[in-house]
Amino acid sequence: MVVFSKINSAQPDLLKAEGINVETDLTRGLHSFSIIGLPDKSIEESRDRVSAAIKNSGFVSPKQKNHKIIISLTPANIKKSGSIFDLPIAIGYLKSSNQININTLDKLLVGELSLDGKVKKIKGVIQIILYAKEKGFKEVYIPYENKDEASVINGIKIYGVKNLNEITLHLEKKKFIGEIVTKNILKTIEIKNNFKDIKGNRESKRALLIAACGGHNICLYGPPGTGKTLLSKAFCEILPPLNYKEVLEVSSIHSITENSKGLLTNPPFRNPHHTASYSAIIGGGRDINPGEITLAHKGVLLMDEFPEFDNRVINSLRQPMEEKVVRISRASKRVEYPCDFILVSTLNPCPCGFKNSDVKECKCSSKEIENYKRKLSGPILDRIDIFTKVSKINYNKLMSKENEISSTEISKIVAYTRNLQLERFKKLNNDLEHKELIENIEDINIIDEFNKISEKLNISTRSYYKILKVSRTIADINKSKQIKMPHILEALQYRNNLNY
Repeated sequence: MVVFSKINSAQPDLLKAEGINVETDLTRGLHSFSIIGLPDKSIEESRDRVSAAIKNSGFVSPKQKNHKIIISLTPANIKKSGSIFDLPIAIGYLKSSNQININTLDKLLVGELSLDGKVKKIKGVIQIILYAKEKGFKEVYIPYENKDEASVINGIKIYGVKNLNEITLHLEKKKFIGEIVTKNILKTIEIKNNFKDIKGNRESKRALLIAACGGHNICLYGPPGTGKTLLSKAFCEILPPLNYKEVLEVSSIHSITENSKGLLTNPPFRNPHHTASYSAIIGGGRDINPGEITLAHKGVLLMDEFPEFDNRVINSLRQPMEEKVVRISRASKRVEYPCDFILVSTLNPCPCGFKNSDVKECKCSSKEIENYKRKLSGPILDRIDIFTKVSKINYNKLMSKENEISSTEISKIVAYTRNLQLERFKKLNNDLEHKELIENIEDINIIDEFNKISEKLNISTRSYYKILKVSRTIADINKSKQIKMPHILEALQYRNNLNY
């Protein structure tokens, strides 16, 4: 009689997974059911979920037998949380009680059970499958509802399980579950906010094109109602789809959140409200969850009404924008999340939005305007590469039938220009090192002239290199191998003219 079993499982640990063994031991005696190995409350509750699921799947429930049941989750020094171990606990019990005869040596199982035996969706499934693949498991069993996320990973057999009966029949080789077929990643962006439907502001559209091509941070400023938010939303839809590596990375990040939408093939677009807390933007909380800047990884973070965000939030963006990672430290744990995003910020000239406007009279006091300006420090403005004014559109243009460039056409330019950059230095222009920028200017006279302009305008060292990076992108759009003076002069037009 088999009284001991070991089932392979795993739990997500932020952006990776940890292997967990579910060991089951049965001993004759008065009924008891204990789970050991640093389980949290949700795991302790799995005793009742698993017992009901086993009974309602046609097997003999643990509560119907006089057995002392011990479930050990090892390694014992790692905290276990969530309902992810329900399925391996149930299979382990059925095997130990000789209700099924199976071999699970090269298999890994995860899943939450409902009381009727159905297997429910879990978080972090991509991390778990990648762990199973790395450790050499041949098969991994996950909830059927997670099949879309799992379908992007190849090199390992993945089975989507609907209920407890189904997996037991499969493991006993009586009735097989269909293997999840790896699918090709969809390479199209669904366009909801098309640039061709946004009239006027061609200068702003040009600035957004440059930002998309080079991965540059951009700020749109102007009075309310001019289309800053609409342009920002259209911006994300001209970026190229994610590649295979990026799909796995981005989907892994989103899969550990409460609002996971499965597999993400397009750049994420995050638009937090300006009342969002520090931990909501940067990350944190009890479980050190990723914040908006990490959820925007490889995509766009729109900070609408930028100065309205809390001071602490705005200034905390400085290091992540520079290093592309955010480090969150707690007494018990230190976490490093990726956050390589394009910041798109919008702001008004003053709190009411009508300073120097011919539409309405500004009602802000000088103190209110000064406080509004002070929210954006010099260092944070220095990390924004492009500033573009969004002006009020003439009413005649709003009803004009004149054709505007479409998002589809712009996205082709973006894709072509980004390919040039990746072929040159294997990175976008916004990430170029200083020496790589200098290599792109052969004419020493151009450097001398730019230095004179920089000295006259009192441009900071960071802004100096930012302007060269934007110039490199403009040169790429114009299909020029070298940065020339017209490219630098256009880039200078996009420098900070806010007088902040």
